Amino acid sequence: MPLHLPTGVLLVNLGTPDAPTPRAVRRYLREFLSDPRVIDIPALPRWLLVNGAILPFRPRASARAYRAVWTDAGSPLLVHSQALADGVAAVLGAGFRVELAMRYGQPSIPGALARLESEGIGRLVVVPLFPQYSSAATGSAVARVFEVLAGAEVVPPVAVAGPFYDDPVFIEAAAEVARPALADFRPDHVLMSFHGLPERQIRKADPSGRHCLASDTCCAEVSGRNAGCYRAHCFATARALASALEVPDERTSVAFQSRLGRTPWIQPFTDERLPELAAAGVKRLAILCPAFVADCLETVEEIGIRARDQWSALGGDALLQVPCPNAHPTWIRAVADLVRREVSAAA
Repeated sequence: MPLHLPTGVLLVNLGTPDAPTPRAVRRYLREFLSDPRVIDIPALPRWLLVNGAILPFRPRASARAYRAVWTDAGSPLLVHSQALADGVAAVLGAGFRVELAMRYGQPSIPGALARLESEGIGRLVVVPLFPQYSSAATGSAVARVFEVLAGAEVVPPVAVAGPFYDDPVFIEAAAEVARPALADFRPDHVLMSFHGLPERQIRKADPSGRHCLASDTCCAEVSGRNAGCYRAHCFATARALASALEVPDERTSVAFQSRLGRTPWIQPFTDERLPELAAAGVKRLAILCPAFVADCLETVEEIGIRARDQWSALGGDALLQVPCPNAHPTWIRAVADLVRREVSAAA
């Protein structure tokens, strides 16, 4: 008689400090920025940059930013992600065991995998909660999962959900959250602001070495030439989401936020796009952040606070930070669908 074991599901997000304090932020940033997929330079220069130029100064400022978004329940990213995991577990039912892990910080990937192993799972489905692929986020999370599994005595069959940048279930979940917010706000323009990446990381994802960032139209579609290109994925998300929201092309645009350091990052930059929109006569600006499935420092503080202050200083009437899918019921069902697809594909 065959043994029917539950399917383990590991939802992986990026991570958050344990507390909005300089000490906790320093610990988090050390783990995050020491990852060679995040700062992809040789080990010694990376160590010098992180420990000599970033960690002595950045934790205090970052802690102030985290305090501005911290809730009584804790970090928004962790609160929303855990609510998502709980909702997915309820939708999937008794044949599944769902755990949340963060690539950096807690709950850790080793801890979450150990809890799943203790349940006696028969297979594992890993869902990186990053819509668009990047080596710094998706690649790092998946690599860490397999690094931990490599030390396990018994490794179950593993399936990894791929990027879902234009998957209808993701687009509809993001659109369902945005629709009522946009209807109430009635923006003049909708800006899709994605997390930025250094240009060198985009070029590394180009197998030919000749397509990515080679022209103004290189990201106009996703094809075999740029199938792993984060920037092309972002533009595909923006097109699909604008279509779902019925926002005309002339009233929407794309930009990239959160750049760090002096190395060239992908453009246009969000903080430079705002003055252009203000100069064009836009007064009511809505910003969606479709690189994130859960609200976090980059959405609530960088857009909801700093970008709003910048917009006000530019003479704008109002700026709306549209919430991420978080633990919206449609997004919970969408993630459950992503899991079921992987199970069916492996059957």
